[in-house]
Amino acid sequence: MEFVIKQSVLKDELGFVQGIVEKKSTIPVLSNILIESVGENNIRIVGTDLDVTIRCEAPADIKQAGSMCIQARKLFDIVRLLDDADVHFKKDENEWVKLQCGKSNFRLAGVSKENFPEVPSFKNAPMKLSAEIFNHFIHNTAFAITNEQSRFTLSGAKFVIDGNSAKMVTTDGHRLAYIERQLPGTSTEAMDALIPKKALLELVKIARDSKGEVSFGEDPNHIYFEVDGRLLITRKLSGTFPNYEMVIPKDNDKVATFDADEMKTAIRRVALMADERTRSVRLTIKPNEIEIGAQSSEEGEASEKVVADYSGEEINIGFNSQYLQDFLNVISAVEASETEQETDGEKVKVRESAGKPRVSFEFKDGNAQTQMSIAGDKNYTYKYIVMPLRI
Repeated sequence: MEFVIKQSVLKDELGFVQGIVEKKSTIPVLSNILIESVGENNIRIVGTDLDVTIRCEAPADIKQAGSMCIQARKLFDIVRLLDDADVHFKKDENEWVKLQCGKSNFRLAGVSKENFPEVPSFKNAPMKLSAEIFNHFIHNTAFAITNEQSRFTLSGAKFVIDGNSAKMVTTDGHRLAYIERQLPGTSTEAMDALIPKKALLELVKIARDSKGEVSFGEDPNHIYFEVDGRLLITRKLSGTFPNYEMVIPKDNDKVATFDADEMKTAIRRVALMADERTRSVRLTIKPNEIEIGAQSSEEGEASEKVVADYSGEEINIGFNSQYLQDFLNVISAVEASETEQETDGEKVKVRESAGKPRVSFEFKDGNAQTQMSIAGDKNYTYKYIVMPLRI
């Protein structure tokens, strides 16, 4: 095989594949990527860890059709340091690959394509959802996925789509993130699947800068996502996701609202004095304010007050401070949005600042689960439920 490709194009595509390729694998070939020619003007780059696969295509001048299998990390390290010029690849005998760019010359060890695992064949992707919605779903829920490998069914997100709405739910057993978006029109297509966390994070990378749609579909074992010509295939998680509807509180009759940024910085400061094992902070909710407090028997204590809209009785609730910070971190970066306004009969797009986000904090008492959401959010139904700590 022999081909020429622009350094900037190759660097971008290799960047998408890096997150998939295994750095230290018991199967050495998984640290490699497969590069194949597609017609006369394109190459296909494939990386896989057997559970998640990414396939990218890039324009290239194909001198001789064929394939090569190269160590992914080493190739990426080389390409990103090359000058912005044409990169010339040529495969020699015994799978060795010559790489030349300007005055730079490399000779890389390769492996046979026969050793590279077979990638699941691409099925159709009949459903579509805007990349913006997918990114928003993942950004607002992925942080609540468990990191405990033993809790297999919780190590991903439950993704449900039907004709009228799409929703994503994640939990680690102590907290739960739920987001839903109503969809325009109706469709007969539907999906209810568990998507692994790694696949979600890689999907964000390939869809982050897309202004279009994510096409997706499924078969009994895999889910297929296609974004701007890039394909991500992931194995589904098996098992039954917990009944999340039982966790969402129905009788929280008290509500306090406050500025997300103000609460985030206050908790970050006070949590410095929290017990290292429990990370617990105490929220004392009073009329017009919330006092955050933490103490450690060995290091000392701290407290800070945040202005809040609340007029009920005083209540104390304990929380793992990290659980509160995770939620506040993702919602405090609200971007401006575009809306259409009519001027002299013509519709024009106007950039509007969403302003500082405020949190609606709903609770019943100091022992029941609390629910947090973004006050005034008309586009998404977003709920974050946290179990309190005993204080």
